Amino acid sequence: MEPISLLCRDGYELLGHFWRPEGAVDAGTVIINPATGVLARYYHRYARFLAEQGFAVLTYDYRGIGLSRPGRIQGAGIRWRDWGELDFDAAIAWAQRRRPDGMLAVVGHSIGGFLPGFAPGAARIDRLLTVGAQYAYWRDYAADRRLRLMLKWHVAMPVLTALLGYFPGRRLGWLEDLPAGVAHEWSFRREKMEVSYPQHERPLILDRFAAVRAQILAVGMADDEFGTPRAILRGLSYYRNSERQRVSLAPADLGFADVGHFGLFHARHRDGFWRQSCAWLRDGLSPWPPDAVLLPEGGTWKQRISYA
Repeated sequence: MEPISLLCRDGYELLGHFWRPEGAVDAGTVIINPATGVLARYYHRYARFLAEQGFAVLTYDYRGIGLSRPGRIQGAGIRWRDWGELDFDAAIAWAQRRRPDGMLAVVGHSIGGFLPGFAPGAARIDRLLTVGAQYAYWRDYAADRRLRLMLKWHVAMPVLTALLGYFPGRRLGWLEDLPAGVAHEWSFRREKMEVSYPQHERPLILDRFAAVRAQILAVGMADDEFGTPRAILRGLSYYRNSERQRVSLAPADLGFADVGHFGLFHARHRDGFWRQSCAWLRDGLSPWPPDAVLLPEGGTWKQRISYA
């Protein structure tokens, strides 16, 4: 790997790493989008594995996080939306400059699988693999853990953020520190994502999601308290012009007792999920039978899940 920098349209510099593909054949470029409050280095072992399979891989920290954190996080004015509209868009531009005619795939963990829809350049994506992807609407959390998660992320987090000017996640052992704008977007996200933004901005946001034509495979774990089937389908509904497949896996399907929201990027999944994911990233072939499939405009879900 080698360190790189990405210059966003607003002049903000992001730092990350480029993993050169091994072997004579370049299978395409993969951008890895982290979850909220998770450092890019958490995904480095998976990135190294993908490079061994012939992919060129880009990992990077969003603004306000890890290597891309400014000297002072208070008052930085950083929002979740900026991570997609500016940061991820800069990652797409970098990948396009590197290989304009190459296959471009994205692995998005949690919010990292939803952020692509904000990016003006997301129409260039060929394939999107999401893992537990959702936008943290509290009613979508697993029913048996909903109250605890609501108190943690939608009561304690906004109170601490208001007091300190940022969310001190690292000090609490609750992921990394978060800029105030990111923390508040998470805390106050409503049933429809677009109503979190001024009314005059909503059509543009929805149009950007609709412009994405990538094949999407959304993987969820049965023991994921955040990425429940309802949460995943709610996020997928915004990509209305993409062919979307949702797959639910139980930990036992992968040979483990538990996996949860973060476990699939642990090295113990190298010979299982990691290797299986390459079939999708390289050829668009799902190694698992889908629970639900929706084709662009006019299709119907094989399995319907109510948002009520």
